[in-house]
Amino acid sequence: MQHRRIFRRRTVTAGAGVAALVSAAVTFQTANAGEPAPGPRPAPLSAFAAGKLASTLGEDLGADAAGTYYDARSRSLVVNVLDAAAARTVEAAGAKARIVEHSLAELAGVRTVLRSDAAVPGTAWVTDPRTDKVVVTADRTVSAAAWAKLAEVVDGLGGKAELRRTKGEFKPFVAGGDAISGGGGRCSLGFNVVKGGEPYFLTAGHCTEAVSTWSDSSGTVIGANAVSGFPGDDYGLVRYTADVPHPSEVDLHDGSAQPITGAVEATVGMRVTRSGSTTRVHSGTVTGLDATVNYGNGDIVDGLIRTDVCAEPGDSGGPLFSGDDAVGLTSGGSGDCASGGETFFQPVTEALSATGARIG
Repeated sequence: MQHRRIFRRRTVTAGAGVAALVSAAVTFQTANAGEPAPGPRPAPLSAFAAGKLASTLGEDLGADAAGTYYDARSRSLVVNVLDAAAARTVEAAGAKARIVEHSLAELAGVRTVLRSDAAVPGTAWVTDPRTDKVVVTADRTVSAAAWAKLAEVVDGLGGKAELRRTKGEFKPFVAGGDAISGGGGRCSLGFNVVKGGEPYFLTAGHCTEAVSTWSDSSGTVIGANAVSGFPGDDYGLVRYTADVPHPSEVDLHDGSAQPITGAVEATVGMRVTRSGSTTRVHSGTVTGLDATVNYGNGDIVDGLIRTDVCAEPGDSGGPLFSGDDAVGLTSGGSGDCASGGETFFQPVTEALSATGARIG
């Protein structure tokens, strides 16, 4: 039984020497952000349906789209737009429209400035559709001089950005659970996948950068790296080299498992669950998309999912899922599951596309 469980958990451990991942503790506010425009009450939507509608509206609105998020209380998709005409398009499609000041292109420009002028280790920045800003967070390792530099850059961006400080230290979540290990490092197995009819599994890229051949907890070699995406991204694809069970499911650490049948894009406001060996199963909400984190030593990762789900060392590489859909791979964060924290995830859809693998 123990041997089988190893391959349905996605336990991932990172090797020694992996640079510290940046995460940011952000409290959403509504200052300087518009309220949803008045209009007909939309029909209730699931988070999955809201994500599909968000993709469709993003294509329809083009440059008039300014971000989206899922309102779990009203079970509705909120779409930021720049004018009344775009708001009417949104409402006609069954979503809530919210007129805001800044376009996605403007906020993307802010991120470009931050990347070039404020790439300070111990920082993270993410576009927050609820505040219509780019939120920049610095951890406790950021010096006073570096903070002053960040403040100067953010002040120069006007109302498009906001600077915050977190008391924690951003780091990768390493070690943990039904382990896969090698070369002195230990990680968690990610989602089991298939490529070319052969079995593989996904894990964190900072793990596959540190370790090339993986063993299970009994010491049996089970896999070898096929693809490693880090920095820039944080995913790794490992090919099974041993005849071991590899079901497409997530270990819930209570004797049961959650089958995984597909993969979806995250939506801000989506309810998600994370499984990991150190802290077991914890749930929360997607709070931001396309986050950038700075590990230091020039290692920067883009395009991550930000959540308020807690995690701790040992949970790295574990699965983020919503129902039977894969959403992300645990990358890193700050805080813990006693006082609360924030965790970033590599989107699974991007990892699948980049590696040519599929769930199943």
